[in-house]
Amino acid sequence: MTPKRILLADDNAVIRCLLRSQLDSEPGLAVCAEAIDGVEAIERAGDSHPDLIVLDLLMPRMNGLDCAATLHNLAPNVPIILFTMFKDAIPEDKVRAVGIRKVVAKGGQIGGLLREVQNVLGTEQSASV
Repeated sequence: MTPKRILLADDNAVIRCLLRSQLDSEPGLAVCAEAIDGVEAIERAGDSHPDLIVLDLLMPRMNGLDCAATLHNLAPNVPIILFTMFKDAIPEDKVRAVGIRKVVAKGGQIGGLLREVQNVLGTEQSASV
């Protein structure tokens, strides 16, 4: 089985490292690219052809909402998950309007994001987190 390819975009290198480690350790998932902001995420998406994109909300040069809108226009079939500390501050209609499938709170465990990634991609395994 070919692993599902995931693009991570977050300006915090520690967060990216933790997410990559967790996602790469799961059967059926592989991080194919990383980006430090929305502009780089758009570039990396074009090069790496991900099956899923995980975006932070607050990033330099281009935030997660603007990036999601651009990515959704370029690749409308690629699901996007917003991983943010400000989950409750973003209106649901705004999230849906830019093509974001799920919003996951950063404050909890990475397992919450992992479950949403598996759910969106249809790769649910017996819970390891």
